[in-house]
Amino acid sequence: MKRKVDHSAMKVVGYTTPWSVTPGSCIDLHLSCSESIASVCVTRLDTPTELELGWPIQPLETSASHQTFDQGSYLRLNKEEVTKIGPVTALSFELYLTRNPGERTVVSTGDFSVRLLNGKLVATVAGNPVAQSGALPEKTWLLFRLSRSVNGLQADVRSTDPFAPINVSLNAPPETGAVFGESITICSDLQPESATLNAKISHIVLEAANGRAVWNFPTLLPDGPLKSCGEGEALYLDVVNQPTFCTLSRRWNGSSFDPRVVPTHYDAIHCHDDDMAPLSWPCTHWVRVPEDVEAGIYAFAIKSETTVERIVFFVSSSNASAPIVVILPTATYLAYSDEFLPKHLYPHKCNDRAHQFAIDNNLRSLYDYHSDASGVSICSYKKPKNTLRDDYTYPLSGSPHNLPVDLHFLRFLHRHDIRFDLITDHDLDERGPDALKDYSGVFTGSHPEYISDGMEASFRRFVTEGGSLGCLGGNVFAAGVAFKDDLMELRRSAMEAGRTWDGPVAELALSINNKPGGFLRHRGMGEFSLIGSAISLMGFETALPFKRTDESYAPDVRWIFNGVENETFGHDGIVLGGAAGYEVDATDPHLGTSQDTIVVARATGFPDDFFHDPTRWYEGGEAEEAQRRCAEMTLRQLTNGACIFTTGSVAWLGALPGDDSMNDVGRITLNLLKRFSVCRTQENSRLAAM
Repeated sequence: MKRKVDHSAMKVVGYTTPWSVTPGSCIDLHLSCSESIASVCVTRLDTPTELELGWPIQPLETSASHQTFDQGSYLRLNKEEVTKIGPVTALSFELYLTRNPGERTVVSTGDFSVRLLNGKLVATVAGNPVAQSGALPEKTWLLFRLSRSVNGLQADVRSTDPFAPINVSLNAPPETGAVFGESITICSDLQPESATLNAKISHIVLEAANGRAVWNFPTLLPDGPLKSCGEGEALYLDVVNQPTFCTLSRRWNGSSFDPRVVPTHYDAIHCHDDDMAPLSWPCTHWVRVPEDVEAGIYAFAIKSETTVERIVFFVSSSNASAPIVVILPTATYLAYSDEFLPKHLYPHKCNDRAHQFAIDNNLRSLYDYHSDASGVSICSYKKPKNTLRDDYTYPLSGSPHNLPVDLHFLRFLHRHDIRFDLITDHDLDERGPDALKDYSGVFTGSHPEYISDGMEASFRRFVTEGGSLGCLGGNVFAAGVAFKDDLMELRRSAMEAGRTWDGPVAELALSINNKPGGFLRHRGMGEFSLIGSAISLMGFETALPFKRTDESYAPDVRWIFNGVENETFGHDGIVLGGAAGYEVDATDPHLGTSQDTIVVARATGFPDDFFHDPTRWYEGGEAEEAQRRCAEMTLRQLTNGACIFTTGSVAWLGALPGDDSMNDVGRITLNLLKRFSVCRTQENSRLAAM
């Protein structure tokens, strides 16, 4: 389905390519707008005062205009491919229908199509019905075959499930003019107003006079059209609009959850009517980032007739120029972007224009589910990411979330003359351990929830070699993702938290690399074994202060609290009004917290609307669970001199002072920054003397 961008909520939207650049590189801007553009400039957002920069913007002949986008994935065999194999005699494939209200196309070839109409199978010629069957079952593997004979075209469907026997045929006799056309599409009729089919497809076979072409879908996401195997010349099948690869096929028997072991069990794709490929809107403006520019968070500021919108991009450090580096959690930014947040599931505290834009345009984030209730698992940064704004307010909490909270932190660093470099977690995944090797300390943003295997390995190597890691957020390093060019993939299942969508446990494998998705802790990696804690509670009503523990007064620990006079701290902040809130973390030896993890502060008394992470269980039952309704700030001091510190709260950075004043959250954060800025080869005695 082709849609024109609905600009009711936002008059200007867009994206940049790439999303993150280094100094001296070029960055392109791609816009859609419903108003004429008055001006475009670059601003810097992470300094205490927003700076409008004089970088020369280069407009292109392709001016900004009202754009369209395609939704719905399908398969297409073009005319040039069909003619290679000669007159087609039959097309067959395995079909697993999901939710399909109204009219949808199963197969279209020339003027002939086989459609679903409210669940019933209908054959049409030039849009006119010529045959109809009863309803087909959902979520049952069906064998579909379209064949040509002297009696015309015939579509046969039979079930492979003995509990749901189906055997139907539709016939379009010769007088209807039904023939195999010059091209063939599956799950779409290519009409811009038509919704595509929600279904799994597997094992496509095309039979013709000059051979037989077979397509078995790979478990790894392909780079382009799929090459056939079989007899005769190879044909290339287009896979359009990013369906989900590596899903369970009719061959899956439960013997393994690993597509690398049983690839034929995962040789199906799942097509959805709201799938979206990376957008390819024309570039409207571009700019070259100056060679001497500082790493930071920047934006194109686009002024139209009635509004100004900022489209964010990142300038990353290309080499180490400071003792510490901040890693922006762009994986989390991308996972949340275009979040739908249906109101029948979530009570809203406020409205935000990005949220309304997602609703108006039927967009989905990696927290949402498709129209057939299967989970959205892959997306591209080549799309509008309208929640990525300095003025974004999260509808569920009524407070800043993600980027504006991290901006609050970076402005704090600039205000206090802290030298730091900056990269994104996408950069870390691409560059590997070398991205961190020249730093003494690494710091995260407010919500670094998602992490790739490569990122996790880089953090572990950094700490093993003596570097110190400061996790200044909550729900840290929890779930595994994979990156490929502009794409990011995230899989969830019923063994996860259950707060969003649940997919089959057997479909946790990522199509980008076939490694397991889900929580890294289930593979002996991730937050508990690395930093000592993980998410324990989540709620959107209020944030609480922390209170120091007795252990925090030990001589080798109390440096964290230098200058802090109060036993409790973090009574206010821009995220829910305190330092411990939204999502908070706590230790759990049962799940892997190391014995050397010290709890230096704790927040308790969370209201009933904060609910426990359902992946935890407690040996002492409900009584122990009630005692563990807390957020915990932790420290690990390793024998090699490295430190691992966690604040245990998404709201922590929001509790930093926002002006030239100082509070205890600011003092603790500065103590960490200064401590971790010291060269990691120096002795612990010198560190302790600070």
